[in-house]
Amino acid sequence: MKITEFLSEALIIPALRGGNKGEILRELAGKLASVDPAIDAERLVRVLEEREKLGSTAIGDGIAIPHGKLPGIRGVRGVFGRHPDGVDFESLDGAPTRLFFLLVAPEDSAGTHLKALARVSRLLKDAVFRRRLLEAADQKALYQLICEQDEKL
Repeated sequence: MKITEFLSEALIIPALRGGNKGEILRELAGKLASVDPAIDAERLVRVLEEREKLGSTAIGDGIAIPHGKLPGIRGVRGVFGRHPDGVDFESLDGAPTRLFFLLVAPEDSAGTHLKALARVSRLLKDAVFRRRLLEAADQKALYQLICEQDEKL
């Protein structure tokens, strides 16, 4: 599975504005809903918040991968967002979170959902790549970097 199968340039947010976990989840979900009419932003936010109650999806190193399953959608969908200053996302390492990769999958897609999570985790594992994401100029540059790194995996 390639990241380009579920992420497009239109689904990149170069400068998230939210100041807390709830605002970031709403911003990411709103972006996805704006390009996919099958997704209701509020419903997606509720799914993501329920997942966060199980434990933060902020895995450390400035990364969070909020995710969930939503009935009625076709295939895995993703949104990438970058926060210029970072926010408290209850990260495992206590550090501010700056890189967010939202994933949503159909309700009956356990295998695909896990493959997408694994792919994103591998992508963001590289510290040099994370630094390049933080330094990228704009939406287009961010998408190009993600595509290039995805090809190397």
